[in-house]
Amino acid sequence: MSFQNFVIFLIVGALAGWISGLITKGKGFGLPGNMIVGIIGAFLGGFCFNLLGLGAHNFLGQLICAVVGSLLFLWLLRFIRK
Repeated sequence: MSFQNFVIFLIVGALAGWISGLITKGKGFGLPGNMIVGIIGAFLGGFCFNLLGLGAHNFLGQLICAVVGSLLFLWLLRFIRK
């Protein structure tokens, strides 16, 4: 992974965290926390999509994958927090 791809991955993850914060209507961890959750969720989403045999090769696909991963990660964090 080149440096440019890594920076794009971080941007997509942060954007996905922000979107997942909007979807959960403020039940996240605030903007900085949701961005970190989005970056971690992007890793999780990429892993899950690869297990299913799906790949994201453009920006929209990567964003959808990252949002799904961050929503899954937020759900897991809320489950653990209880």
